[in-house]
Amino acid sequence: MQALADPAVDLAAFERDKIEGAVRTDFILSAEIIVITLGTVAAASFGMQVAVVAGTAALMTIGVYGLVTGIVKLDDGGLYLSRQTGDGFARLQRGILRAAPTLMRTLSVVGTAAMFLVGGGTLVHGMPGAHDLIHAATHAGEALPTLGRMLAALAPLLIDALAGSVAGALILGGLSTARRLFR
Repeated sequence: MQALADPAVDLAAFERDKIEGAVRTDFILSAEIIVITLGTVAAASFGMQVAVVAGTAALMTIGVYGLVTGIVKLDDGGLYLSRQTGDGFARLQRGILRAAPTLMRTLSVVGTAAMFLVGGGTLVHGMPGAHDLIHAATHAGEALPTLGRMLAALAPLLIDALAGSVAGALILGGLSTARRLFR
């Protein structure tokens, strides 16, 4: 809404930036899904790996991106309902249009957290000695009174999130430096 109200904002560029961000996010999530999928069938034959990755790609494309398309099209659904007659349609349309911004913000935060957790988990899984660190953190959490069980359960997630955040910060720093150098 702020970009729409500001006449200095080039809405086409604003939309292009949003789309580029979404494509980048989709690429990262797809890569993470492929890595996880390959990790689950690493000991299988090459043919089985190809079949499982292809099947996962098809299911994820239809399921996840179908759901994402539905969420992105909420505003179109609200517009359609606004053109219908009847009080029930008006209430439903208002509810959709009121909920959509909150849903989008929530999905943005949850999606970003998921990328850091999954990416960090993928990195931690491949790091020598990381399993021992997670095991030690889990046991240290269990030893604490009252919240020990909860901390023990959260320790692997927190380590994954930390690894994902550090890796993301390093990549962002590297890309920012490269941009400055090659300008």
